[in-house]
Amino acid sequence: MERSESHPFEPFLPEQARVLMLGTFPPSEKRWSMKFYYPNFTNDMWRIVGLCFFNNKDYFIASDGKHYRLEELKAFLIEKGIALYDTCTRIIRTKNTASDKDLEVVEQTDIKAMLRRLPQCQTIVTAGQLATTLCCRQFGAAEPRVGEYIGLDFEGRQLRIYRMPSSSRAFPMSIERKAEFYQQVFQFLTPNS
Repeated sequence: MERSESHPFEPFLPEQARVLMLGTFPPSEKRWSMKFYYPNFTNDMWRIVGLCFFNNKDYFIASDGKHYRLEELKAFLIEKGIALYDTCTRIIRTKNTASDKDLEVVEQTDIKAMLRRLPQCQTIVTAGQLATTLCCRQFGAAEPRVGEYIGLDFEGRQLRIYRMPSSSRAFPMSIERKAEFYQQVFQFLTPNS
């Protein structure tokens, strides 16, 4: 019988967060390079963020070239107001992979409850197809296309849900092109925008 897994990380919810980024679920622990979101060193999320904010995809990579500089990364996310979690809190892996297509959702994250803890958040970013589907379903909203967003009213707060390309290298798009999509969301977190 397949065993279900609970999410291994606490939600990362800086008090002043204006953006909530949602993936699907972390890979199994054997693939981690750190105990934090997007822990697989071959996942490009932190390279995308490095490109968007510092024009350097290696900005958060540690000197050993195998890990990320986690404390600096967390401080940066707090400073910029970026919260992180996933759309699933409990899953079953139907195969021994990190791929969304091999996940059976046992329990979804209550995204609305999370938003109530983030009163300044007006933007949700979903990374990948399954995260987008699960998020939009909770709001009864249509799914935006990759690189686009939908607007909705959540308890009197105007929200945007942006659908971004997956940061997995299995998604067939260059890291530079992915960063162009993410830049649309991140641009208003930088002082010069």
